[in-house]
Amino acid sequence: MLLKKLWRTIGLYKAQFISMVIMIALGVGIFLGFNMEWVSIDVNTDYFYSATGYADYRIIRESGFSENDLKDVENIHGVDAVSRYVCVNADVKERDGDALALSVTENGKVSGMLVTEGAAYDKSSLNGLWLSDKYASANAISVGDELTLTYQNMEFSGTVAGLIKASEHMICVRDESQLMPDYDTFGYAYISPAFYEDVTGFQYYPMLHVRSDMDKKDFTAAVDDALGETAMILTKDETLSYAEAAGEAKEGKTMGSVLPVLFLLIAVLTMVTTMHRLTAREKTQIGTLKALGFKDRRITRHYTSYALMIGLMGTAVGIALGYAIAWFIMNPNGMMGTYLDLPEWRLPIPWFCWVIMGAILALLTAIGFLSVRQMLRGTAADALRPYTPKKMKPLLLERTPLWRVFGFGPRWNLRDIMRHKARSLMSLIGTLGCTLLILGSMGMRDTMDSFLALYYDEATNYTTRINLSEDASKDAIEELITKYNGDASGTVGVQLGDKAVSLEIYDTPHDMVRFPAEDNSFSALADDGAYLCLRLGEELALSPGDRIEISPYGSDETYTLRVAGLIRSVSESIVITSAYADSLGIDYRFSSIYTDTGRADIASDASIASTQSKQMIIDSFDAFIQIMDAMIYLLVVAAIVLGVVVLYNLGVMSYTERYRELATLKVVGFKDRKIGRLLIGQNLWISFAGLLLGIPAGVWVLDYLLKALAGEYEMKMAIYPGSFVISILLTVGMSLLVSLMVARRNKRIDMVEALKGAE
Repeated sequence: MLLKKLWRTIGLYKAQFISMVIMIALGVGIFLGFNMEWVSIDVNTDYFYSATGYADYRIIRESGFSENDLKDVENIHGVDAVSRYVCVNADVKERDGDALALSVTENGKVSGMLVTEGAAYDKSSLNGLWLSDKYASANAISVGDELTLTYQNMEFSGTVAGLIKASEHMICVRDESQLMPDYDTFGYAYISPAFYEDVTGFQYYPMLHVRSDMDKKDFTAAVDDALGETAMILTKDETLSYAEAAGEAKEGKTMGSVLPVLFLLIAVLTMVTTMHRLTAREKTQIGTLKALGFKDRRITRHYTSYALMIGLMGTAVGIALGYAIAWFIMNPNGMMGTYLDLPEWRLPIPWFCWVIMGAILALLTAIGFLSVRQMLRGTAADALRPYTPKKMKPLLLERTPLWRVFGFGPRWNLRDIMRHKARSLMSLIGTLGCTLLILGSMGMRDTMDSFLALYYDEATNYTTRINLSEDASKDAIEELITKYNGDASGTVGVQLGDKAVSLEIYDTPHDMVRFPAEDNSFSALADDGAYLCLRLGEELALSPGDRIEISPYGSDETYTLRVAGLIRSVSESIVITSAYADSLGIDYRFSSIYTDTGRADIASDASIASTQSKQMIIDSFDAFIQIMDAMIYLLVVAAIVLGVVVLYNLGVMSYTERYRELATLKVVGFKDRKIGRLLIGQNLWISFAGLLLGIPAGVWVLDYLLKALAGEYEMKMAIYPGSFVISILLTVGMSLLVSLMVARRNKRIDMVEALKGAE
């Protein structure tokens, strides 16, 4: 009997049941999907690092390391494995504009690779080329094809022996100016040490890659002692692939603890309100069951099963939705697949998600239990009396002259809002959440547009960047600067406190490169001070006028610099002019020239390692923008679904609760259109209140997420007026649509049925 009643009740309140299942599914799905994403990054990258022997430390020396240096480091207690390593960008002769990050490792177990197709890696091969499978796929290159590579004044050919994935190049970009990989024009490849030495005629390895569990302080001291000098040492946390992947996981974790929690919170609060109203609506039915002799325990189990069923159905759909969201983000051809080059894309569910889903089920069941327990209090006769809202005390506003100014509609709506505070509050939260999500999502895109415009439209004034070869002489560099009427820069690795940072030295008489200040204006570099990126300034509590000490790696010299200002930068760096570097006696060489000359017009030269056009950098952002757009669409759609479901569910509840009142209005002569305007007006009031709270909340959440997720890019939050307008229109439009859907029910009110019930 009760089972049949269960299905009849579900049919009677199908709108509420469906909306609650959707809300639980949406909350669980968003929470699960976002958390599966960052856990998947951790799991899959950890496997990749282990399988390819990703180095824990990188020791760098421009003059290179000998075999004796290698043995000295190998003999350090706590070092597991060491390999000499070199990586340079070599142009692909057959493809104009293409280049490869060409790597050589002497020990395949350190900074090695996974072969996905073709022959296994052979360190004695004299013509084998192990090529990135993503670059090969993007350019229709197969195993057995021949490629000709050029670097400086060397040209050599190799046969593609295999296709690979390498964790050293998991995020494959030309340099720090390129945010996203572009496998159409840039990839990576490995050649054997034998091939490398055969082409160059010598051994030159400027890096030692080390696998060790030692902490940096102990490792640094041991290496300095073994090599007899202050070595430049980078941890894996300071390398692009590891740091950026860890950053993506951290960002996902932050996202998973902010926005998805909002969905879950709204879902649970909606469940509380809906179950209470549903059991209140069923109060007479509960009284009838008691009068027929059903025990309280059995009635409680019956109504509690509603909440349990909603929880089970919502959680099941939510798990499927979570997998879909995680796969949308984490798959080889998806959002993260355009950024990370991984061999595996497993999607594990984190253990804490199972705990939270179990807790949600228990909480939903408890909500159903407590809701029906409240209606079972007293005797069967008490339970048979219909539920009546508590009596309202006059509002404070009613005691003021302003109350007389209001018409019937505003008075009726204000009293109803205060009588049903929980329902009104939930409508407010739903609208607030919808506005917050839409504005925050639109603001992300606006901020990125502003960032790209600042850095690559305004700060980057050159047409082509010329990367100079390592053996280019000073006279040859000066000749190229004069020939192409360019500006120049060089980089020196230095130690600032216990941090490894880049000292960037610029000579910019033609203003080819500009430096954004904190307020997004541009700082003109003075010749008497250094300019720190905002992160360093904030971390070290530095301001203009302070002094810092730096020590170049590979040298015992220490230099004191005056802080002239703070600038925005995409890397942790210190910027000075060449004149200031010369006055301090800092040893440096220019490594890049910036010019207005087109890339095609730059003649081949032994001093030029490679060239890169500004447009190539900008084109690489297309994939990044596509990822961001996909994320924004996902969040906006979720926000609209959230708002529609919450407001529709609460609107139907409001209609049900006020059925007798609405019937009374019809009896005294109110037309359906007039009653509809009353209902729509109340929803719009709450929506505008939600907008007033949601807009500043959206701005605050966006600011928090920018600091937590994109702090390394030092972005300044930007929300364009159009985003505010779109957020308002979508929220109000959604509220109006839901209100119209609910208001149409007025035509189905049966006045006799509504008014003949017991008082």
